[in-house]
Amino acid sequence: MAAANPLSAVEIVGHRGASFDAPENTLSSVNLAWERNADAVEIDIYLTSDGKIVAFHDKATKRIGGRNKDVAKQTLAELQTLDVGAWKNARYRNERIPTLSQILKTIPAGKRLFIEIKCGPEVLPQLKADLQASGKAADQTALIGFDYDTMRKAKQLMPGLKAYWVFKVKQNKVTRRWEHNADYYIRKAKEANLDGLDVGYNGFLTADFIQKSEAAGLPVFVWTINDVKDAKKLVEMGITGITTDRPGLMMETLKQAE
Repeated sequence: MAAANPLSAVEIVGHRGASFDAPENTLSSVNLAWERNADAVEIDIYLTSDGKIVAFHDKATKRIGGRNKDVAKQTLAELQTLDVGAWKNARYRNERIPTLSQILKTIPAGKRLFIEIKCGPEVLPQLKADLQASGKAADQTALIGFDYDTMRKAKQLMPGLKAYWVFKVKQNKVTRRWEHNADYYIRKAKEANLDGLDVGYNGFLTADFIQKSEAAGLPVFVWTINDVKDAKKLVEMGITGITTDRPGLMMETLKQAE
């Protein structure tokens, strides 16, 4: 079994901010995560039809915002007419979709932002420009994403940034076999010169997998953990970082002795 990481070394990442309490991917949610002392915040990004980068999770704005239209087919001005806060709580009424540049300004010293690329490689040139314009140090931002080819290209374009491949391994319901084994993900990540793995939590994520990945120079992050018991188990397994909707709770319960 992998050696447990010291609690101080386990990075607590606010999933879409402090999204258990505040509307996801908004300035309110991001700032609430910082207020609760999260080590990092994760957001999702899309490129608008007029070439701006916004924080939003879904492909379309139907679930949050009420307009059944793809983010990529709307201008920034169109998107910012939507109320993306009231669905969560009336006190967040009139919350607007933020730009990546607005969120970058919130990152405190010593903290970092995980930027999940939800679209494709078309966002990369503008992403590089926004990051350069922000003046943030390279270690204050990291790139993550499910699409392997996009992450490979992101690392090529921005080699100075950490880039992590996000995935969740499916299990065959009949044979109980996993879609791929640990060696597959490690090999693919190394081939793309990526810096780590960000794994959806299920039975595939074992201490052996974490140990093997760490030995290959690939720290392992996990999403999305809201149960403290699960978090403590993962710490014992040697996890590097935990993404959670409840960063305040995790910081208090996991690091209260720090």
